[in-house]
Amino acid sequence: MWGGRFAAGPDAIMEAINASISFDKRLARQDIEGSRAHATMLASTGILTDSDAEAIREGLLTILSEIEGGDFAFSAALEDIHMNVEARLKELIGEPAGRLHTGRSRNDQVATDFRLWVRDQADAAIGGLLSLQRAFLDQAEAGADWVMPGFTHLQTAQPVTWGHHMMAYVEMLGRDVSRFRDARARMNESPLGAAALAGTSFPIDREITAKALGFDRPCANSLDAVSDRDFALEFLSAATICAMHLSRFAEELVIWSSAQFRFVRLSDRFSTGSSIMPQKKNPDAAELIRAKIGRILGANVALLTVMKGLPLAYSKDMQEDKEQVFDAADSLLLALAAMDGMVRDMTANRDALETAAASGFSTATDLADWLVRELGLPFRDAHHVTGALVKMAEDRGVDLPDLSLADVRSVHDGITEAVFGVLGVHNSVASRTSYGGTAPAQVRAQVAAWRERLDKDAGADQT
Repeated sequence: MWGGRFAAGPDAIMEAINASISFDKRLARQDIEGSRAHATMLASTGILTDSDAEAIREGLLTILSEIEGGDFAFSAALEDIHMNVEARLKELIGEPAGRLHTGRSRNDQVATDFRLWVRDQADAAIGGLLSLQRAFLDQAEAGADWVMPGFTHLQTAQPVTWGHHMMAYVEMLGRDVSRFRDARARMNESPLGAAALAGTSFPIDREITAKALGFDRPCANSLDAVSDRDFALEFLSAATICAMHLSRFAEELVIWSSAQFRFVRLSDRFSTGSSIMPQKKNPDAAELIRAKIGRILGANVALLTVMKGLPLAYSKDMQEDKEQVFDAADSLLLALAAMDGMVRDMTANRDALETAAASGFSTATDLADWLVRELGLPFRDAHHVTGALVKMAEDRGVDLPDLSLADVRSVHDGITEAVFGVLGVHNSVASRTSYGGTAPAQVRAQVAAWRERLDKDAGADQT
C-alpha cells in the first residue's frame, strides 16, 4: 500500500500498534455498502465504466457473503477492513478493483463506515427503549391504583401508586429516545467524497452516494467531514444518560427484591442462586445492568479525551475511536434487553407495597394540607401542628390514623373528626389529581396518552 514512498516494510511492533482489523472488521457490512454506492456513483458520472462498476459491486457482494459466512481470511498486514476488502476484491475481479478508490480516501471511507454503524446502533437503541417503555406501561396500567411509599432520601415521604412510579421511568426513557433521535438526525450527513481532507478534482456527485446510503445530505465541509467524531460522542452521551436511567431502576430492583422490602419478585430467568446458601435468589441481572454505566461512561470520557487535542483534519489517534463505541453500544443494547425482560417478568407484591405505604407517617403532608384547607391555618403553622402530632404518634409507637380525636385536639382544638378521612393512604393518592400527580385517574390518563404516542410513532416508522 505504501510501496512508492517507503523502502522498507513496517516493523512488527509498528504493525501491531497500527493495525485495526482486529476490531474494525465489525464495519465490514457498512464498508461494503459504502463502496458499492461509491462505485455506482463513479459509473453514473462517467469516471468508471459500467462494466467495471458492475464487476466491483458483484465482487463486493461475494466478499460480504464470505465475511458473513465466516470464510474470509482477515490479515493484520493489510491493517484495516478497507484494505482487506480491497485486496480480496482484486483477487476476485482483477484490475477494476484498483479503480474503486478513485475520488475517495480511507479518511472519508472510515468516517462514512463509522457513521453508518453508529446510526444503526442508534436505531437499535431506540427500538430497545420503545419496547422497554411498553413493558413499563403494562406494569403501570396493572397497578394504577396500588399504593406504595414514595421516597425522598430513601425515607418514606408520601404515598404514591405503583403505576405512578412505573410511569416515571416511561418519561425518562422517552427523553432517551428523543436524545438518540436528535443525535441520529445530526449524524445523518455523508462524509463520502470529502476524500483525504480537501475534496477531489474528479467530477463526483456526492448527492448520489448520500442518497444511496440513506443520508439526508453530504457533509458541507471536507475538513470537518473527515475529522468529526461528534456523532460518536453524541451517541455515547445519550447512551451514558440512558445507562444511568437503567442503573437507577436496577438499584431499585435490588432493594425492592430484598427480604427486607419484598416489594417485587424477580423471575428465575433473571436471577441466580448461591453456591453455598440455598435460600438465596440474587438479582444478578439488575446488578450487572447497574454496573454497565461504568463501561459506557468510561467510553464517553475516553473518546472525549482522544479528540480534545487534535488539530484538523485526520490524525491516527482517531483510530482509537471505535473500540470504546463498539463496547458501549454492545453494553447498552444488552442492558436494554435484560431490563426489558426483567420488567415484563417481575411481580409486584401489592400487600407489601400497601403495608409499607401506610407506615412512616406517610400521610403527614395530607394532614398539613387539611389544616390549611379546612381551618385556614398558614402552611407553616399547619406544618408545626402536624410535626407535633407525628412526634406524639412516634412516642406512642403508633401511626397518625391510630391517634384519637382527643389526642389530635390536644395539639389544636379546631381539628374535627373529618381529619381522619385524609389520613388513609388510598384517600391520599386519590386526592393527588393535579396534572402529573399520582392519583389513579391521572396514571391511567398518562398510560393512555403514552400508548397513543407510541402507536403513532410506530405507524410513522412503518411509513
